[in-house]
Parts: sequence; structure tokens; C-alpha cells
Amino acid sequence: MLLDTDPYVESIESKADPGLTISVIIPMLNEANNIERSVRSAWAAGASEVLVVDGGSQDRSVQSAEAAGAKVYRSVRGRGAQQNYGATHASGDVLLFLHADNWLAPVCGQQIREALRRSDVIAGAFHQRINSDNWRYRLLEHGNALRARFWGVPYGDQGIFVRRSEFENAGGFPEIALMEDLMLMRTIREIGKVMLLPGPVCVSPRRWEQEGVIRQTLRNWCLIVFRKLGISPNRLAHFYPTHCQETMLTSEVNTPNECRKDINATPQCSASDR
Repeated sequence: MLLDTDPYVESIESKADPGLTISVIIPMLNEANNIERSVRSAWAAGASEVLVVDGGSQDRSVQSAEAAGAKVYRSVRGRGAQQNYGATHASGDVLLFLHADNWLAPVCGQQIREALRRSDVIAGAFHQRINSDNWRYRLLEHGNALRARFWGVPYGDQGIFVRRSEFENAGGFPEIALMEDLMLMRTIREIGKVMLLPGPVCVSPRRWEQEGVIRQTLRNWCLIVFRKLGISPNRLAHFYPTHCQETMLTSEVNTPNECRKDINATPQCSASDR
């Protein structure tokens, strides 16, 4: 099933609905070096509110999130559970789920408001910009976009957004060990249309740097294939413990480079990234 795409959505600003409110929800665990940038990027992109849901951080993540102006909540650990908890406290018309080591380009909010002027569109995600000069990541970005478009299911690190009412109709994220993002989006696409927007959402390369680009990419694809074969996410977690730990928000932080901005300035990708 194809995702709709509209490469011109960011240039038609006059048609966007300024009254559409966006709640950005960020699950977090030990992200003191990343969370402030992520929160600030959400504000710069036009968020109506930013909710950070902490799963038990032992560093200064909570203080950093609060310093950036986010509302901070605490819940049980687990990305699906934390995102669901944030959604129950959100008041926006649209829910945007952002990973703590990702950040939005300032045009992202405008793109969402424009896309959702279409009544048949209920959700979407963004093209990625992986925060590295390595040419392999450019191939990976294109591959992820093609996978999202032709399989119809974006990953969570592509900045998934969904109308609040449809998120509730879908039952929220399944609270499982891994692949909660794919399972939610498979339900969502059965309800209405999903769009892949230009964005970009900037993404930390730390997973690929830790595991290797080829190994990490093959593992992600294997997870999808095995799930299509009917293997449950909880069973898959036993075979992919590292991936499961990532979903449970266990984090190690690398210093961002290409998309890095002064934390006190407006975070955004460079013009060449758009």
C-alpha cells in the first residue's frame, strides 16, 4: 500500500490551517545531552505544547526538558507505554511522536497543517536527514523513504503524526517490547490515508554507529519480514535483545555534528537538508 506524498506541501503556506493545534510527545530515558534540542525544535516547528514522558532517567534529562519549556510526566518504562501516557495528557488536535534524539526542521508544523487540510488524510511522517556526512546515510535515507512509501508503514524515528481522534480510534500504541510504531501505523492506514512529508526530521546516527549501517539495516528489515510471517513482537524481542533495549529507551549519546546548532538557538537542519 502506497503512502501519499506531496513534495510541494511546504511551499503552499497560505492554505495551512492555523487553528490546528499540535501536541508533540517525546518519550525519554537518560537523554540529557539531546532532549533540550529536541524540545526546542518542536517549539520552533510550531508545536502548541510539548510533553516529555520520562521512563526513569538517572541523569539531568528532566531538568533539561523543563528548561526548554516542556511539560514533563513520569510513567512506566517502554516507548509504547510512555507515548500512550503522553497522549492521555495532550490537548492538541494532532499528536506528533518524536524520539528524544531526533529534532524537527522548523517547516514541519506547517507541513502537517497543510497536509491535514485534506479530510481523507489522518496521519503521516517525514523524510529523514541522518546527522552524518557519511554517504551511506544518504542511501539509507532514500531507502527508508522508499520503504515507508511502498510498504505504507513509516518508522517511529520519522516523526509519526496522527489526528488525535484517529489515534484514539486505533487504540494507541500497543505496549509491547518492540515494533509498536509499525503495528500502530498498520492499523492507522486501514482507517485513512497516510502522507510522507518532506520535513526533514533530523535523526541521530548513534544506532548505526554502534551496530554498523549494514547490520542495523538488515536487522530492521528482518524484524519486518519475521513480523509479516506472524512471529509476535514479544517473541522477536528474545532474538533481538539490543533492539529491544532501544525500544525500552536505553540510550548512549553521541555528539551530533552536521545538523548541530547552538542549543540556545533555533534548532533546524541546514538548507541543503530540506
